Amino acid sequence: MDNDNIVWHHHKVTRAERAANKNQKPCLLWFTGLSGSGKSTIANALDVALHERGYHTFLLDGDNVRHGLNRDLGFSDEDRVENIRRIGEVSKLFTDAGLIVLSAFISPFTSDRRMVRNMLPAGEFIEVFMDTPMDVCEERDPKGLYQKAREGKISHFTGIDSPYQSPERPELRLDTSAMAIGECVEQLISYLLHHKLILPCQ
Repeated sequence: MDNDNIVWHHHKVTRAERAANKNQKPCLLWFTGLSGSGKSTIANALDVALHERGYHTFLLDGDNVRHGLNRDLGFSDEDRVENIRRIGEVSKLFTDAGLIVLSAFISPFTSDRRMVRNMLPAGEFIEVFMDTPMDVCEERDPKGLYQKAREGKISHFTGIDSPYQSPERPELRLDTSAMAIGECVEQLISYLLHHKLILPCQ
């Protein structure tokens, strides 16, 4: 396809107008961390808490997306980059709809997370580093993946034979080995309120 024939279509209803109807501002909470660090658990708990308060959200989870949109991708470094690029584009579309988006992906590479951050206006990308110690993550091993990786049954597994580049300055840092789910959710909601991404419930 000739890209010269593709023209960006500007919507008459802006993202700000869509969000204003929802008593919130669009943003993307990007949960990153090792497998077993609590990304999906905390993202789901926050999703429920925001929904119960009347806010409009959408949750994107790594495994779910790989069942559909990214089913053609593997786990090589190149495929991981493309996986995150696609998720970034999808997340941006949801924020354009005025939603609060929660994305739970290992996303091990700093450059990939920066790429997604640069897709959004300043202040709308909230990096949530699940800073749970690796030994705790491996002890939990909810899917049995660490054991398989150590046995050589899985390759390119983050933390074992593929690196994880920890965020240096995340907006939020949560350790689920020391914090209960409720504490994590409370800290996240406090951040959203403080930065006026959500307005207090009436």
